Amino acid sequence: MKFKTSAIALGLAVALAACSKKEETVAPEAAAPIEQAAPQAVAYVTHQDGPVTVYSLADYSKVGEINVGEGGRGVGLTDDGKLLVVAVKETKDLAIVDTATGQVVRRVPVGINPEFVRVLGNMAFVAYEPASKGGPPPKPGSEEAKAIEKEREEGDELPAQVAIIDLVKGEKIKEITAGFETEGIEFSADGKHIIVTNEADENVSVHSIETGEKIKQIDTESYGIRPRGVKRSPDGEQFVVTLEYGNKMLILDKDYNVINEAATGEVPYGVTYTRDGSEIVVALARGKAIQVFDAKTLELKREMPVGERCWHFSFTPDDKQLIVACGRSNNILVLDYATGNVIKDIPEGNMPWGVMVSPKSVGSLDIPG
Repeated sequence: MKFKTSAIALGLAVALAACSKKEETVAPEAAAPIEQAAPQAVAYVTHQDGPVTVYSLADYSKVGEINVGEGGRGVGLTDDGKLLVVAVKETKDLAIVDTATGQVVRRVPVGINPEFVRVLGNMAFVAYEPASKGGPPPKPGSEEAKAIEKEREEGDELPAQVAIIDLVKGEKIKEITAGFETEGIEFSADGKHIIVTNEADENVSVHSIETGEKIKQIDTESYGIRPRGVKRSPDGEQFVVTLEYGNKMLILDKDYNVINEAATGEVPYGVTYTRDGSEIVVALARGKAIQVFDAKTLELKREMPVGERCWHFSFTPDDKQLIVACGRSNNILVLDYATGNVIKDIPEGNMPWGVMVSPKSVGSLDIPG
């Protein structure tokens, strides 16, 4: 099976044709240069408390750093590998990086607490939270969580927004209103719909990219709470959604109906299908493992031990190795995907958050185009 990217790109182009300019561009801002010319194949790792680090995939040596500011989390890459984009919490913007020089060439204002990023064609989709109070969300069911929920119901707080940024113009051209604490973004195979997980609202919502209208809502609380990761299958026929505090994953069909579910380990987040669609890979934040499931039967095939709070990962371009960012144990693990053996354990402070490989590969944050 192959990813249906041509259809997505066409659909996206049609959907965004009517968008108008809403933001002033921001002058380019200098950043720390990469120490040497980046090798052909590299891994970019974002950190909540530090710069983006760059590693050669040839030997996993560190080849540079890119200073985007504090709170770099969500990360994306254009299909040609020329632009890296990073959502930066401190500056409330999207840093656009020229990968050839390692320089931040533009900063586009987004909004409070920008976190998850997806790149599609020349557009970046960035989830941010106007009502964010800072810090991690309270434990589900706690008094603090109940108080926040009541406040949102009675007040006029804005839910999360998905900013759409034209990477050629360097402008925010449109926004789509999602739910509270939007944590994951995916697209339909035809490029007409954006699918988002709304952690605090306990649902997955589907919106028209062209109009922003919500066309479907999938309530997930009866299956488990805190929907987080979402990814489309390579053939475009299904979606997988992880339920963080439900310790479960759901399978949706192409019409966004729940058709199956399976138990996972403790606190699943990052998720993807393998390139051929035969397996589903899930990162367990608290279970300290990467789980591999048969995509058809949802049978657990194997587990690979990892560190603490390993949210996101990416395959290498040959699909033989898995690069995992572990935020609480402050390391990056390189695993042999077939055996689970640790090939490299790289100490990396500043709370690693996300991994993006160039050339773009399959992972919890993106799929190749």
